[in-house]
Amino acid sequence: MDCEACGEQTKSPGTRVTLKIEENVAGIILAVLALITFANVVVRYLTNFSFAFTEEFSIFLMVIMTLVGSSSLMAKGGHLNISFVVDRLPEKVRRPVQLSALGITTFCFFIMGLLSTRMAWDEYRYEVTSPGLGVPTWIYTIWLPILFFAITGRAVGKMIRMRRGEE
Repeated sequence: MDCEACGEQTKSPGTRVTLKIEENVAGIILAVLALITFANVVVRYLTNFSFAFTEEFSIFLMVIMTLVGSSSLMAKGGHLNISFVVDRLPEKVRRPVQLSALGITTFCFFIMGLLSTRMAWDEYRYEVTSPGLGVPTWIYTIWLPILFFAITGRAVGKMIRMRRGEE
């Protein structure tokens, strides 16, 4: 893979589950967001009517795109770290620090997956509806645990590759 903007060559990590899934989903979401926004602008300009109800759906898509991007970035090793400090550590210390940070990150996303599962279940059980469109909110929140667990899986895969010395 080439980074045309920065002139660098980047290598895609050797993941078992292809990163094309996240990349394609993000592309589809971006296209849908562009269409919604374009339609809203055209309709507002021509008729003085607004598709304000689409804001709820747009926010949902942006959240999903953020989590899909986070999953892809996790597999590529782009998780949060303070590289200024970590890169200056001795080689013997750097790797355990990176693995520890990745372990903490994995744990946090796993916990968020569990908590968002509970939230989606509560919204389903109590029949909560959205204020804008009146649709059941569990339709939106059911994707949170799925994506949090996907990020957790990508983080575990990254840890395994780091432990094997593949990265």
